[in-house]
Amino acid sequence: MIMIDKLCYSSKLRYQSPFLKMGFSIGLLFLCVISRSIVVSLCILLLMGSLTVIRGGTSFKRYRHFILVPLAFLLLSTVAIMVNLSPEPLSLVAIPVGRSYLTVSWAGFIQCVNLILTALAAVSCLYFLTLTTPLTDILLVLRKCKCPYLVIELMMLIYRFIFILFELASSLYHSQACRLGHKDLKTSWNSMGKLMAVLLVRAMQKSNRLFDAMESRCYNGTILVLEEHQAAAKKEIVAACVTVAILVGVAVICSYFGI
Repeated sequence: MIMIDKLCYSSKLRYQSPFLKMGFSIGLLFLCVISRSIVVSLCILLLMGSLTVIRGGTSFKRYRHFILVPLAFLLLSTVAIMVNLSPEPLSLVAIPVGRSYLTVSWAGFIQCVNLILTALAAVSCLYFLTLTTPLTDILLVLRKCKCPYLVIELMMLIYRFIFILFELASSLYHSQACRLGHKDLKTSWNSMGKLMAVLLVRAMQKSNRLFDAMESRCYNGTILVLEEHQAAAKKEIVAACVTVAILVGVAVICSYFGI
């Protein structure tokens, strides 16, 4: 999480309009999920990856690492859909297991590829948003869309506490490791229990101090942050609209031909 936050603040698209970035990424995400086309998903995956790496300036190595994390889960989860135990061999792969066959059909394989590409394309849309837009800008868009202030402030505070708890847990873990608190499995379980107990107490203390700090700065129920972004240029809006229109056309054509 800390690395993602650093990357979004150092992105070349950091000061571009968050309204355009959020609308563009969410629009393509819905198009990807609704179309369920391999061609459309592949186009969106390549497009959002190129925008994040080339236009946003995110390292390809880091972006590849981010993509490989959900890909590993997808490969493991789609095996159950693709592989079947059948009394008769199917079209693609058939391995005899006793009187049955561990088999894979061509239709099942295409379905799994479609599912993986759709999920990766949707994740790439979210990565584009998170790696180019800080949370404060996303909350600004939600505020302009009349999202309840309570939800926005909870999102901001929860996001902040993710980093606080992560740093606390990391420091406690390294302190235990230096004292051989993780030398074997039994000791590790004991140390993790103590770490969680201390982390709970420290989290409560941090939250109380944070609320006291906010009260001392005249907190009245609304957290105000500095807005640092530019309005979207006309050529950027036109480019986004043209891109979405082209992808919608591709989705319609793929749907017509059943691709």
